[in-house]
Amino acid sequence: MNTRLLLVGCGKMGSAMLEGWLAKGLKSDNVYIIEQAEAAEKLSTRYGVHGITDITEVPQDFIPQVVLFAVKPQVLPDVMEDYKPLVRAETVFLSVAAGKTIGFFAGHLGETARIVRAMPNTPAAVSRGMTVMCPTDNVSQAQRDMCETLLATVGMVSWVSDESLMDAVTALSGSGPAYIFHLVEAMAQAGESAGLQADQAMMLARQTVVGAGFLLDASEETAATLRENVTSPGGTTAAALSVLMDTQNGLPDLMTRAVEAARKRSVELAG
Repeated sequence: MNTRLLLVGCGKMGSAMLEGWLAKGLKSDNVYIIEQAEAAEKLSTRYGVHGITDITEVPQDFIPQVVLFAVKPQVLPDVMEDYKPLVRAETVFLSVAAGKTIGFFAGHLGETARIVRAMPNTPAAVSRGMTVMCPTDNVSQAQRDMCETLLATVGMVSWVSDESLMDAVTALSGSGPAYIFHLVEAMAQAGESAGLQADQAMMLARQTVVGAGFLLDASEETAATLRENVTSPGGTTAAALSVLMDTQNGLPDLMTRAVEAARKRSVELAG
């Protein structure tokens, strides 16, 4: 992997991606990372990359193929203008900053900038993420492939061509890990109500969700089939599912309303 990369920000997500790239063979000499001074020095020492504190420290002869923004969204408005000189046909700007639209980047970088907006989720920190990307029309297939290769190091990748769908993506997979974590909390609380000690109820709930996730990942069966495999007619699982799958007050209706609330909030924040 010989991609020339400028990484802006290297927190938990950036570090997870960096370790994945280097493990896949990305040459450390091809990577410049903009971070605060102490962090930049540590990155240089640990990974052999070029840790710098300002874009002006990027050598004139280093033309990045990908400029990846992995900083907090609120930081971007103050720094975006600094990256306008990097706009050229061979450079694609890839952002994993939540809520920042293609229009935001085009407004700062210009309409000719090649931009890919990405929405990863937190399991990317353990290389089990789900990232969805949306490109501008001028992003070449080669540039799409580069972006996909970079983000595939931390999980699965998918694309949408309609940016308005990124709000649904944010609501489903972006915020989704929090739904699963809350499910564990709710299951543990239900276990306590059924008589289990708190620590044991949490252990059972946590490992059940972790194990089910691994099984889902390892199996070629659909989620529906796996559910059916656990459910004996008239048994305990069927009794629980009669509550969870209730057409009016069950989990499908609750989840639909939750995701829609998140989608609407994503629209508000992006606007």
